[in-house]
Amino acid sequence: MRPLPVSHELPPADADPGVLVGVDGSDGSLWALERALQEARVHALPLRVLAVVNPTPAAATPGLEDVLQDSVDRLLTGMTDVVRRGVVAASARLPGANVASTPAVDAPTLHVVAGDPIALLLSASARQHTLVLGARGNGGFSRLLVGSVASALLFHALCPVLLVPGPKR
Repeated sequence: MRPLPVSHELPPADADPGVLVGVDGSDGSLWALERALQEARVHALPLRVLAVVNPTPAAATPGLEDVLQDSVDRLLTGMTDVVRRGVVAASARLPGANVASTPAVDAPTLHVVAGDPIALLLSASARQHTLVLGARGNGGFSRLLVGSVASALLFHALCPVLLVPGPKR
C-alpha cells in the first residue's frame, strides 16, 4: 500500500465539516483515532487526523536556529510515521476496513504540524462536526482523569468534543 500523504499545515478552514482527531502518539490518542474513524464512517464524513508536535522553547537559544529546525524536522518525521501506522492499524481493526475503499471517509487527510497543541487543535476545530481526543495524552501526569489538552478543548473547542478513555488496564 502507498503511504498516505501528509500535509504540514492545518486542515483548510473552508473545508466541509468532518471528524477531526488529535493524535500525539500515546495509546489514548491511538484509541481516539480508531473511534474517530468509526464516527467518520457512521456519519459519512471526512476524517482529518491532526498531530501537533510541540518543540521545547529551551532549544531556541540564539545561534542554535539550525539545531532547533533539525529537531523540529525530526519530530515531524517521527510523528508522521506514527500517524500513518496508527491510521492503517485502526482501519485494519474495523469491519470491512480498507483505507482506500471510500475516498471521503477511509482515506483520511493527515496533518502533522509544529506548535502549541491546544491553540492549533482549537483553531482546527472550527467548522468540524466533531473533535475526537484521547482523555489522556503524553503528559507526565497519566494518573489524571483528563489531560491538559483534552481539558482545555473540552471547554473551548468550536465543535462538539468526544473524549475517548484509554484501554482498561
